[in-house]
Amino acid sequence: MKYFSGILILLCLGCLSKPKTFIVKVSLINDQQSVKITGLDNEIMHDIGRDSIAGAWQNIFPVYRMPADTDMKDFQRQQPGTYTLSGDAVIFTPDTPFVKGQTYFLRCHRPGEGNSSWDIIRHKQKLGSQAYTDLTFKK
Repeated sequence: MKYFSGILILLCLGCLSKPKTFIVKVSLINDQQSVKITGLDNEIMHDIGRDSIAGAWQNIFPVYRMPADTDMKDFQRQQPGTYTLSGDAVIFTPDTPFVKGQTYFLRCHRPGEGNSSWDIIRHKQKLGSQAYTDLTFKK
């Protein structure tokens, strides 16, 4: 019983400490030819911006064209383009302009979430699946 109460206390303490969450938002800018991504921690943004690995932003915030059959959106190719830091935002400009009337989505990977056993149980995730949110926008 002594060990059980100790485990219960540790489990409750683990529930109290919640990681800092950020609300990522997207908006079209530059005559609807670029996507502005805001809501990130400035320190994290600048750490990633200094990263010498090509495509670091594309791995975190890939942009895709929404297919007519939304069940197929996990099989779309990434929209190629460039990512730049601008103040408190990341700006994505595609290599080819966004098509008027077409819906696109930005897959926002949430680093640190879904990695622990507790996250997998709590969110009923499959082992090895990654936590993300899809943010849609339309030109």
